[in-house]
Amino acid sequence: MDPILARLAQRFVWHGTLGLFNASLRLPVTTPATSFPPQLPARFSDYAELIAATDLEQVVKAADIPDGFLLARAGRVEARYTPFDYVNLDARVVVVGISPGFVQWKNAVRAAQQGLRAGLALPELLRAAKYTGAFSGAIRPNLVALLDDIGLQHWLGIASCASLFGADAHLMHVTGALRQAVFVDGSNYNGASPNMVSTPLLQSQLLDYFGREAGLLPGAVFVPLGPKVSQALSWLAKRGVLDEGRILHGLPHPSGANAERIAYFLGRKEKAALSSRTNGAQIDADRLALRAKMAVLGMTPVS
Repeated sequence: MDPILARLAQRFVWHGTLGLFNASLRLPVTTPATSFPPQLPARFSDYAELIAATDLEQVVKAADIPDGFLLARAGRVEARYTPFDYVNLDARVVVVGISPGFVQWKNAVRAAQQGLRAGLALPELLRAAKYTGAFSGAIRPNLVALLDDIGLQHWLGIASCASLFGADAHLMHVTGALRQAVFVDGSNYNGASPNMVSTPLLQSQLLDYFGREAGLLPGAVFVPLGPKVSQALSWLAKRGVLDEGRILHGLPHPSGANAERIAYFLGRKEKAALSSRTNGAQIDADRLALRAKMAVLGMTPVS
């Protein structure tokens, strides 16, 4: 273990939501969990020493993640601690994906190690770990185009949602419906199997992590990325965790692999030109429902 990382890791202890500092450290639990729910909340202070000690060169797949990161396991499904504790309490828009995968887990742990080595304050360290590599590639411009198309920039009082990745980053929070990395048979969880809202371990993860985050952001709107996340957020709304009226269902997932659906939603492709893989009627219905909700919230679509 890097002795510098070890000393720096011992600076941190987490108190409440905002995070304060103390000279002591609560050591991580190293005995693997075999059931759920985990002892909550799982906090960076509990894992700082383990993060510092982890040799990421030896972690090349999910199965290589040290057992000390294991939060819960049930059959084929397991959740591993990921240093995504940071919550932007000033956010007015929350973009919600499914769950961090292995690459995101590894990048976040690496960023946390770098933050420890640099002696960053805890909030700064956690923010860096959370947002390392967020929305790279085609996802970012697609997401900006979709958010601008529904008029979110006007509601936020900015020229374009592109600035959410720059000068106006304080207005956006990025998270996952499942905040911790979830793996099924050692592979990244895809949101489909098992069902997020009918699997007890995943229900627990939804409530214990994302549910707590959402409770800190009552004035924000929530943008689910894809139908599985929409389903999860509606499940939480039915339990009083979220306001259904503040969930912006219906946007196509901004992945580059979803280019045709995005183009049709944005009016860049005619319905007659759509392939059989794209349900134009469903996109039309989703767009109408979304715009009705936007009107209630005071948002004005571009077209």
